Amino acid sequence: MNKPSRKNRFQDIDLHQSPMLVFYEVTQACGLVCKHCRACAQTHALPDELSAQASLSLIEQLADFPTPPMLVLTGGDPFCRDDIFQLIEHANAVGLKTSITPSATPLVTNEAIGRLKQAGIHRMAISIDGADAKTHDEFRGVEGSFARSFDILREARRVGLPTQINTTLTPDNLDQLAAMAEMFAELEIVLWSVFFLVPVGRAEEVVRLSPDDYEKAFEQLWDESQRRRYMIKTTAAPHYRRFAMKKNREAKAAGNGSTNNGMKPPFQAAGINDGKGVMFVGHNGEIFPSGFMPIPSGQYPHDNVVKVYQDSPLFQDLRNANRLEGKCRQCEYRTLCGGSRARAYALTGNPFAEEVDCAYIPPSVDA
Repeated sequence: MNKPSRKNRFQDIDLHQSPMLVFYEVTQACGLVCKHCRACAQTHALPDELSAQASLSLIEQLADFPTPPMLVLTGGDPFCRDDIFQLIEHANAVGLKTSITPSATPLVTNEAIGRLKQAGIHRMAISIDGADAKTHDEFRGVEGSFARSFDILREARRVGLPTQINTTLTPDNLDQLAAMAEMFAELEIVLWSVFFLVPVGRAEEVVRLSPDDYEKAFEQLWDESQRRRYMIKTTAAPHYRRFAMKKNREAKAAGNGSTNNGMKPPFQAAGINDGKGVMFVGHNGEIFPSGFMPIPSGQYPHDNVVKVYQDSPLFQDLRNANRLEGKCRQCEYRTLCGGSRARAYALTGNPFAEEVDCAYIPPSVDA
């Protein structure tokens, strides 16, 4: 079932027709008890989890987008599914570049890491949420998780499997950004994705950064992006694009140039956001604009995932900058950034409200 090769995947992609990223929550089962878990994951799979055959058919349907998206197999812990390697092999066969986000548990053995590479996985992402074991393990809820994460990443490097690190930023680890950046450089990762908290699931109980702390974090991430060989991106903080664009302009004006690593395509520069370049399919086939925006827009297999992304009124509105409200509507960066629509919804109940955690005031608001 090999698909024909298509044009350079994300060159001139039409985000109204195809997402860049599709997250498929293959299960809500997980052996960790992370403080911020969006899914409120538990030890066992739920009875309405999609079957192996339904999951394979879903993967085939995702390959029907005009520009096939990157597929991220997430959870819960994807390794809690017995058929996970079959799903990866099938995604590879239909032409989907596929990543996986396992939890750092004993399920991720050296043999399993080797099987991931053999099955054709494009990248494996592991979460590290601090520069020391105490910070990370308290956040993940399991002692030894920090050490296990590093063991997994080192084995992946040994077998030649590309890796990325996901970090959720909170007031507890904000002052560890530089230390983490240095530590991660030794692991030869491809990408460091820094998540800014959206209060959904268990994360409703976790303290977020203040808007001023976002700007401090952006400054540090920008500085690190100019020094590191790996890419750095933000998740649920699209206003970093505004910060990075300003830094690039300042560097150009000063004649210093810039690596532009702080806003490297396709992830940062395209203005992707919840429902705009992103789609999330839950463990039971529910379709959402993102994992952090729990507004159901369809139900696979009853609804075709391609049609939901293209035609759902909510998805269409989320791709329309004219629907934004408050200072986001007046902001000159609204098409590049647009604010986190998931955070706006979580905090106000309105997915088009202004970004609460952005310190920037557009000139038109100031006037």
